[in-house]
Amino acid sequence: MRPRAAAAAGGAIALVVALGACSENTGEGTKVDGNRQQTGVIATDPKDSQGPAAEIDGAAKGGTFTIIRETPISHLDPQRTYSFAGLMANPLFARYLTTWKDDGKGGLVLVGDLAETPGTNVNNDCKVWEFKVKDGVKFEDGSPITAKEIAYGIARSFDPDLTSGPTYIQEWLADTPQFDTKWDFKKNKTSLPPGLTTPDDKTLRFEFAKPRCDLPFAVSLPTTAPLKPEKDTGVNLDQRPFSSGPYKIAKNQVGVQLTLDRNPNWDAKTDPVRHQYPDQFVWTFGPTQDAANNRVIADNGADQSALAFNSVPPALVAKVAGDPALKSRTLLSPTPSANQLVINTQRVKDLKVRQALNYAIDREGLVKALGGQTVAQPMTTLMPPSTIGYKAYDAYPAGANGNPEKAKELLGGQTPELVLGAADNTDEQQIAVQLKGNLERAGFKITVRNIPDDAKLDEVKKKNNPWDLYIGNWAADWPSGASILPVLYDGRTIKAEGNSNSSYFNDDAINAEMDRILAMPPADQGPEWGKLDERIMKEHAPVVPLYVDVAYNVHGSKAGGVFISSVFGYPNFVNAFVKQ
Repeated sequence: MRPRAAAAAGGAIALVVALGACSENTGEGTKVDGNRQQTGVIATDPKDSQGPAAEIDGAAKGGTFTIIRETPISHLDPQRTYSFAGLMANPLFARYLTTWKDDGKGGLVLVGDLAETPGTNVNNDCKVWEFKVKDGVKFEDGSPITAKEIAYGIARSFDPDLTSGPTYIQEWLADTPQFDTKWDFKKNKTSLPPGLTTPDDKTLRFEFAKPRCDLPFAVSLPTTAPLKPEKDTGVNLDQRPFSSGPYKIAKNQVGVQLTLDRNPNWDAKTDPVRHQYPDQFVWTFGPTQDAANNRVIADNGADQSALAFNSVPPALVAKVAGDPALKSRTLLSPTPSANQLVINTQRVKDLKVRQALNYAIDREGLVKALGGQTVAQPMTTLMPPSTIGYKAYDAYPAGANGNPEKAKELLGGQTPELVLGAADNTDEQQIAVQLKGNLERAGFKITVRNIPDDAKLDEVKKKNNPWDLYIGNWAADWPSGASILPVLYDGRTIKAEGNSNSSYFNDDAINAEMDRILAMPPADQGPEWGKLDERIMKEHAPVVPLYVDVAYNVHGSKAGGVFISSVFGYPNFVNAFVKQ
């Protein structure tokens, strides 16, 4: 269905509406419902950014909410947080300039978090932005949060020792991807990066060389979490971040257990999103995916108020989907996490070959191999359906199972010999086998080369890497094409190493179109990203879209209020409570 305007109570700028999808456990297996609409708005009425957050039906105070995860969270330091687990844990103890009100059904409203509103575009050219800090926001020690502590948090993200976090704001302020060479945090700890000022304790001001219309979205990431300079322990902040949210770090047994207690200095009246229902949150690490899910399914003792952060494994899908008693204890939803067969366009230069790759893939067979519709949903676009401005299309309609004959026709008798790089983990090896079979029946000759799992991401980001194809994944940092298409397909960002544009695609006309859209107000960008998505695929085919990840999580009978984040596609805990 074509986009139509979205509305929100209290006044808001509508971004767009796009068809999304959600699934439910009916007790008779799983059923995909394509009628959910993904909506996005930017709040314009300051009341939308005020607290307290609306009460959750059935919620009660008290108890311990447990989250079971196989591996530890890579970083807790907000300026270094970029993993999904970290992005879901951080809002419990950190606040940002803006944040998302998320109804868990695809409805999103961007609101002020520490800021009174989602920002003021001072000159209406997206080059100068101001944010006013709310009264009454405090750190865990009761001291007030001002613009200066928020600015310090942003400044420390320039420190090359504190890598791993998002870099949008740093690059935009410095006007270069090499932001840490433009401004040295270690030499300038008592000053601020270029373009960032605090005219007074209540005002944070950003000034950019180019229009940055997506700044209200970018400041919803942990980069803008505040920190008092005297509480900055550098790399050790990972062990115990200083809280500005409803909970604070009580104990961190690194790699084993993270315990969060209520922060008595958090004021619900200032927070439009978070609650403080449980007495404690406990993240526990170590149990395998199977073990964690079996524990929660068994529903004994403390596991009654627990959630398995790792999704239901394929071996347990039939058991969970077929048990009516588990219907109310499962969460099932497509995510914004899109998977592609990335084509190294430096090496695979023939457009017809890239188009043939697109016709060759049996997406239905791939989804089945991955474990079925509770694991993945096929996709044919660059942007996943959860993106604001999403446009449904299929540039190379090959049916559910691929069209090897059309691929051979495009190859014109050639038998291209291509090298597919795949991480040496179970999932990618399984995908590689499936893709190799698809491509070889379509006339290609494929050699699979294994890449160490912990090195793969770095290796494919090297411009001179030796592979023609590799399996890629991207989840947007906010649900806009601005955090997908320019990041992955702007050729001007290509450097020797560290490339998000791992297809090494570069086209002057596409780059210019990205600039044009990025200079537009966010409310107008959505449909333009949808058009550009289709244009890139039809004119250039730099990747083969494969599937969108699906979240399928199970929780205990006393765990309430959890939903799948419409932004990140993982369990969100801002409404979580323990049923009494």
